[in-house]
Amino acid sequence: MPTSAEIVIDTDDGPMPVFEALPDGEPKGAVVVIQEAFGLTAHIQDIARRLADDGWRAVAPALFHRQGSPVLAYDDMEKVMELMSQIDAAGITADLEASFDFLEAAGFSLARMGIVGFCMGGTVAFVGATLRPLGAAVTFYGGGVGEGRFGFPPLIDLAPALQSPWLGLYGDLDQSIPVDQVEALRAATAKLAVPTEIVRYPDAQHGFNCNDRPAVYHPTAAHDAWQRTLEWFDQHLGP
Repeated sequence: MPTSAEIVIDTDDGPMPVFEALPDGEPKGAVVVIQEAFGLTAHIQDIARRLADDGWRAVAPALFHRQGSPVLAYDDMEKVMELMSQIDAAGITADLEASFDFLEAAGFSLARMGIVGFCMGGTVAFVGATLRPLGAAVTFYGGGVGEGRFGFPPLIDLAPALQSPWLGLYGDLDQSIPVDQVEALRAATAKLAVPTEIVRYPDAQHGFNCNDRPAVYHPTAAHDAWQRTLEWFDQHLGP
């Protein structure tokens, strides 16, 4: 049976809490799981466990550790926006680098290391795939496509720096990420040397993968997107 625990990774700005899930037996590789805008929610912890069920060592860093690592209610958008305004590119980059360094020290090469993110974490996962040549990266409804977030350039402009095979998963009913921006990102990533793919779900909203949010959860899209994620990792994370 996979096991899970709360651990700590040291960063330039102090200790960062991390939720870790370990598979039963030798892991196929390792995946960094990047949180939603609500923190290390039960959903994000479940994602890590599901990856461990599939044979991956999963680590989910708390990107709000400088603010005390809160986990917010899904309807507390005022607090969400406040916290998101307090994180920036320098801090996010430091946290990503610390997570990658931790896994490298644990014996995982970059080729066996992946990243997946949800909501704001989808944006961060894309950024992470520009920092190092990871084996694979997956973005679930990550914003900042046409307008930069957290001090990073728009993902469309950042695309040429992508070093990792990247899969993007978006809902057409996502009011925060217009379809035309998704298609512009498809065009920007299609020119790259690394494999890329974007999948759109016509009836899905922002957050469609989160089964803890009945108002936005879309079971059909969520199931398909998750299967594609596992297949992407199996295909691209090398020995």
